[in-house]
Amino acid sequence: MLFFFRVIFTALWVGFSCIIGIIVGILRPFDSRNTKISANLIALGRYILGVEIELRNKEILEPARPCVFISNHQDNLDIFPGGFTLPKETVTIGKKSILYIPFFGLYFWLSGNILIDRKNKKKAYEAMDEAVKAITEKKVSVWIMPEGTRSRGRGLLPFKKGPFITAIKAQVPIVPIAISSYPKHLKYDYWHAGKIIVEVLPPISTIGKTNDDVNEIRMQAFDLMKETINKLDHEISNATMPGKHHGNPL
Repeated sequence: MLFFFRVIFTALWVGFSCIIGIIVGILRPFDSRNTKISANLIALGRYILGVEIELRNKEILEPARPCVFISNHQDNLDIFPGGFTLPKETVTIGKKSILYIPFFGLYFWLSGNILIDRKNKKKAYEAMDEAVKAITEKKVSVWIMPEGTRSRGRGLLPFKKGPFITAIKAQVPIVPIAISSYPKHLKYDYWHAGKIIVEVLPPISTIGKTNDDVNEIRMQAFDLMKETINKLDHEISNATMPGKHHGNPL
């Protein structure tokens, strides 16, 4: 029963947050500052879900900007740890199909986020060039999920090259953000559903790098994030072992 009510009220809250974002977007269209307003509101939905989010190494976020942030992509609920972590003046890159999600799609577009059509390589490359332009000319950071699709409990999936080519073209650092594997740890039928840990990792420099270095940087980021995610998952698993339960189910 608790799970059912959480789904309903969380959906309503996200819808409300997006409506606020749409209003701000109409008043200030395509401004990179818009994204953080609704992101912060959406992130408050964690209280409805009964989820605790811990952000580690937050002090890295601001000095690294402008940069390319990368994070693992697990589920639709990524909007909660992502919204909680999102730095100011940061836009995200998402699939063009996001436009068709009620309220969220319009908010996403009006906030200046970048839509990419992965089925059309030419347009996809144009979108990445748009990201480079936003970084170099507007000093806006870009948040990209390099797996390109939700992992849904399959672990960290191979990274695509796009985010790393973008960072190299813009000559800005890549800042990996590792998010613990929450789909297998959260129990929404408990009052305290569990915990998500978000850990910001040291920036990876791209100064002087070229496209010949893309694979090396991609694998460096992948290995670092995979190791960190495994560490975070192990920490959470130990904290929720028998005798350290979430509490009584409702």
